[in-house]
Amino acid sequence: MFIQVIDGKTSDKAGLARQNERWQTELAPGAEGYLGLTGGVADDGSVILLARFESEQAARANSARPEQGSWWNETAKYFDGDVTFRDCAEVDVEQIGDLDSAGFVQVMQGTSSDKARVRQLGPQLTAEIAELRPDVLGTVIAWDGDHFTQVVYFRSEAEARQGETKMDQAPAKLREVMELARADRYIDLRDPWIRSASNS
Repeated sequence: MFIQVIDGKTSDKAGLARQNERWQTELAPGAEGYLGLTGGVADDGSVILLARFESEQAARANSARPEQGSWWNETAKYFDGDVTFRDCAEVDVEQIGDLDSAGFVQVMQGTSSDKARVRQLGPQLTAEIAELRPDVLGTVIAWDGDHFTQVVYFRSEAEARQGETKMDQAPAKLREVMELARADRYIDLRDPWIRSASNS
């Protein structure tokens, strides 16, 4: 899997949402290798979008389509200031439940001091996280070098906040991962945009 992370700010959430829906309706059917999207706009206007593709080649082929260029030129008007793009060829997915059913999504970004160790421990923690945090449906981590963008899918925000109180019971390996991959930015998406090509 390959993920392109799009990061910016907006003062027109409704306009950006319309552009997203337009892409899903008009452009997604012709985007070979497109797997889906998770993203949205936080309360402070922060925009984070993770577009998933089967491969980097599929993502680049999509970017090269004339209709993609036209759509982006229009969409860019809904962003305030610069937009950052991160191409992530290393992706880790830990699925516990149906990610598409998430009612609340939290995105965390930061830099890992030991990416290899974090990626090694991730799959070992799935069962323990499922037991400790039944509110968590799963996670996706997109790596750009040592920089990570982690998406955590929750059943609801209320359950997520309640689940946070259990983190003092986290197993040692999970505490190790949290130490090795410290987040310095948190983005709460209370109205997440979640689409998968298989059910869109």
